[in-house]
Amino acid sequence: LGKRVDYSGRSVIVVGPSLPLHQCGLPREIAIELFQAFVIRGLIRRHFAPNLRAAKSLIRDKEPIVWEVLKGVMQGHPVPLNRAPTLHRLGIQAFQPILVEGRAIRLHPLVCGGFNADSDGDQMAVHV
Repeated sequence: LGKRVDYSGRSVIVVGPSLPLHQCGLPREIAIELFQAFVIRGLIRRHFAPNLRAAKSLIRDKEPIVWEVLKGVMQGHPVPLNRAPTLHRLGIQAFQPILVEGRAIRLHPLVCGGFNADSDGDQMAVHV
């Protein structure tokens, strides 16, 4: 199935008790896909890539410089996380993303209550 909304992703949530309350752990695969346009612009502006094709090639090859640019881009862009069904305003909240390994979104266990979420396979959507 396709996506109804551009610049969005969905994954299972797991607890990340070491995270601060205002941060969420975003998997590298999701983060690079969501922030790809910003990373391409950063690679070209910092002269790591001369054009769009070269920048996409760096991203596809997962060069180390791509992750550094991605971290810089993510610092200034909080992302809203949404758990369906959104029945009240706590069902969608914004977090500061950080890169994590794996394929699951990580959340501090104390913020899961607002989403009525637990770690038994619940999924959440992330938007940019």
